[in-house]
Amino acid sequence: MQAMRNTVAKGFTLVEILIVVVILGILAAIVVPQFTNAANDARQGNVETQGSTLQNQLELYAAQNSGTYPTVAQLDDDWAVMIDGNYIKDIPVNPFGGGSGVTAMTATTAAAADTEADASTATGWIYNATTGLIRAAGAGYTD
Repeated sequence: MQAMRNTVAKGFTLVEILIVVVILGILAAIVVPQFTNAANDARQGNVETQGSTLQNQLELYAAQNSGTYPTVAQLDDDWAVMIDGNYIKDIPVNPFGGGSGVTAMTATTAAAADTEADASTATGWIYNATTGLIRAAGAGYTD
């Protein structure tokens, strides 16, 4: 008669698998929000850089055009006056709203302009043709 062998089943128990799944779930809950914040931070940096570049190019335009800034109508939608004058290469798009249109700004100070930009329903840019002040429009942008 053959001796009976003790065989050990290889594999994981249900409890072990559940523990691993719970740990992975906890790690995912910690890591995923970090990536969401990174995307918003990137958009914020993009809009700040674009705003600074546009502000500088508008100042250059005014310096070369007897101290006058382009009108809202000259900038709206196609930005032709800035592109044709080689002040910018392409139409600037606000990463928060996705628009490139220009809305007239009534505020003359940067603090009021930021408040107006946050409350605006515009998706592109808010611009004061008198002072040359430009800000990104939309609730996602904070200065």
